[in-house]
Amino acid sequence: MQRFRTTLRARLTLLYIFLVSIVLILYAGGASVFFWQKLIGELDLSLDRDVETIENLIVEEPNHKIRVDTGDESENLLLEVWSQQGTLLYHSTELRGGLLGPPIAGNSPRHPPNRSINLANNKTVRVITVPHKLGAQVVIVRLGLSENVLREQFAEMISALALGFPVALVIVGLTGYFVARRALQPLDSMARRAKQINAEHLNERLTISNSEDELGHLGSAFNETLSRLEHSFGQLKRFTADASHELRTPLTAIRSVGEVALQNPVDDQSHRDAIGSMLEEVSRLTHLVESLLILSRAESEHLVLQRSAVSLRELANESVTLLEVLAEEKHQSLKVEGDKSLVVSGDPLILRQALAALIHNAVKYSPAEGSIQVRVGATNGNAFIEVHDSGPGIAPEHRVKVFERFYRVDKGRTRDLGGAGLGLSIADWAVKAHGGKIELECDSGPGCTFRIKLPVSPK
Repeated sequence: MQRFRTTLRARLTLLYIFLVSIVLILYAGGASVFFWQKLIGELDLSLDRDVETIENLIVEEPNHKIRVDTGDESENLLLEVWSQQGTLLYHSTELRGGLLGPPIAGNSPRHPPNRSINLANNKTVRVITVPHKLGAQVVIVRLGLSENVLREQFAEMISALALGFPVALVIVGLTGYFVARRALQPLDSMARRAKQINAEHLNERLTISNSEDELGHLGSAFNETLSRLEHSFGQLKRFTADASHELRTPLTAIRSVGEVALQNPVDDQSHRDAIGSMLEEVSRLTHLVESLLILSRAESEHLVLQRSAVSLRELANESVTLLEVLAEEKHQSLKVEGDKSLVVSGDPLILRQALAALIHNAVKYSPAEGSIQVRVGATNGNAFIEVHDSGPGIAPEHRVKVFERFYRVDKGRTRDLGGAGLGLSIADWAVKAHGGKIELECDSGPGCTFRIKLPVSPK
């Protein structure tokens, strides 16, 4: 029973019964009032007809007494005739000494409204009071008709409604239960199906019978959530596999160098070479861990930007200075040009890291004695910094994926160059965190252009 009360189907059924009960009660009450008023109206019409008949039968005798010529029916009449001064002139024997209301007082209204009264014998009557001109005087005629028959009819109607009310509720309850059960059946099916979906079966989806109704919208939203979860789990698996691989590579190198150093004859030069190789791998490992930490903090929104006014030309000069040594090793030219007045609001350290990642990427992929241009400018209300390299370019199928983590166009070559495939991901996040975006352009010729667009700060 407790489970029945907690189910949505049961609550909907009970709510349906409650609402229908209220409607039935209001309808029965309104119908009863209407029916009673209809009966009273018909009784009042009957009183109007009867009192006109009675008025023609009232006779004033020579002794100023009142007589009603109704024959034997006079004994069944509920009739009173009063003078305007409040004197009772006629009183039918059926009243048995009672009155059809309070005595008539002087200056009474000429035609008071009809009303119902209870007689001493618990008999309820409907009374009409009208003035009537009798000879030279005006008398007040009061005529009553019994309401007992009407009340019996009304009681029969109320009894029928009372007996039919629980029957109607039972029918409504059963109907509501089966309607709710049928309406919620797709929801039950989706719930059973959802219980069968786990991390190993995220490719499965809920079956939707009608995508246009509310339950269909719910199922569609759940399926979309499953699609996002499947995509996220896929990314997480790839990320875990790639991160494990990237972490294992320098660790394996460190272990190999150490084992070789232990096996070979010991001398100072061997120690220096082994330690140098280990430090190089440790540096690569540290850079990878720092990059992963930055992305992790960025996704968890724990990395707060320290905004200030940033000159894009100065930012470009500083980033180029950091990478001039790498460019000189490959005899590459690294030039900066553009507007010196452009200023944006941002975190200089984060923006420098993003731009340095793009320049580092250009240095890695540009050939020896190649050229790299960094240009600062503005267009359509946005400031931009673009980095153009002289490398081999990027094929169209790779361009939309180069900002994904650990993605490499040429994996073997990238590892030789020391990259982990995280620099462009960090750059993409950093620019988006500042309300900007990175664009990639690769023409038919050699080289690509990475363009950072940022909102210009008002001067």
